[in-house]
Amino acid sequence: MKKALALSMAAAMALSLAACGGSTSSSTASTDSAAAGTSEAASEASTEGGTVANKDKPLVWFNRQPSNSSTGELDMTALNFNANTYYVGFDANQGAELQGTMVLDYIKAHIDTIDRNGDGVIGYVLAIGDIGHNDSIARTRGVRAALGTGVEVDGAINSDPVGTNADGKQSAVQDGTLEVNGKTYTIRELASQEMKNSAGATWDAATAGNAIGTWASSFGDQIDVVVSNNDGMGMSMFNAWSKENQVPTFGYDANADAVAAIAEGYGGTISQHADVQAYLTLRVIRNALDGVDIDTGIGTPDDVGNVLSDDVYVYNADERSYYALNVAVTADNYQDFTDSTKVYAPVSTQLDATAHPTKSVWLNIYNAADNFLSATYQPLLQNYDDLLNLKVEYIGGDGQTEANITNRLSNPSQYDAFAINMVKTDNAASYTALLSQ
Repeated sequence: MKKALALSMAAAMALSLAACGGSTSSSTASTDSAAAGTSEAASEASTEGGTVANKDKPLVWFNRQPSNSSTGELDMTALNFNANTYYVGFDANQGAELQGTMVLDYIKAHIDTIDRNGDGVIGYVLAIGDIGHNDSIARTRGVRAALGTGVEVDGAINSDPVGTNADGKQSAVQDGTLEVNGKTYTIRELASQEMKNSAGATWDAATAGNAIGTWASSFGDQIDVVVSNNDGMGMSMFNAWSKENQVPTFGYDANADAVAAIAEGYGGTISQHADVQAYLTLRVIRNALDGVDIDTGIGTPDDVGNVLSDDVYVYNADERSYYALNVAVTADNYQDFTDSTKVYAPVSTQLDATAHPTKSVWLNIYNAADNFLSATYQPLLQNYDDLLNLKVEYIGGDGQTEANITNRLSNPSQYDAFAINMVKTDNAASYTALLSQ
């Protein structure tokens, strides 16, 4: 994934931005627009929806990238819905590799004590969030790649759940080997499953809590490590079984409760720089509404000095996607991550409301019960919306159907922009169809 360092590419994209407004009562600084290379029309800004067609208003997909849930192929029609459409997420592959490496490093560092029954097999169980979600797929692959348990299918590591694998004979995975201090150990994925509840909601923490009980009954002290695609499921398993049995558990998201639990034996987690993601989600919208270069306040300082360094995000122009970079959170550094809702200092300066007048944004969270999005991402968004002078209406879904969300977008004309977090990555058309009416 390449960094968007080519200024010419960024300028070319800025030139393509269409007008986002229609009201002459709330203008932006035309000199800023000219300096950014945008058109005169793009410097106009709408007020509470204005007269701009809904299909032409800024749209940011976030957290769930429009893609085919079976193949992972990006939905470029959705990503190119209009000139002001982008995706904001994080570098899933980089984060997945980091999680796998974190688990492997922990095993090596604790090799003298981690094999609980002394059988020479380091057994782990894996909680999978959503078998059709690119981020979940990447994390499963990342763990299996690092531990040597992955099996390639069509050039990529198989990410399917294995059910149970006590004897190491499941075809979806293989036994890995690890040599430490002259001794060779086997690493085995004892069990894995998608954590989907009876209503169809994935990434389900309660399901994971039940699963660890079942696995513990089946495998007992064969389980040496617990790994989860996210902290919500990881903490459910940690609280239900791992903590009491002193089995290291690894998650993803750096949720506040997971970070705090590292002091109690939680093995570690991955920060996907939610503070940077939340900022980018709203910053891209702010820039499009202001009619300025899309890189403003991102790779290029804005008029109050907000800017991100290139070690915390990358931009892929071909995919029209911004990706935050990940950081491993372990016993060595967890105290630096205890406040997961604190805005990122380099982009924490309030914008002048005169130059950047208030605009209205419709934003949804696919599942109001999702631990990461509700406890970390949305609070960050609510901090940034004030800084960026955006009036955001937050909609919480049920995690099961798009209709539970789209039914509450009955009048898109009253909004200036949209930020969408789908239930399923295949379903972008459910939203773009509404905006195209």
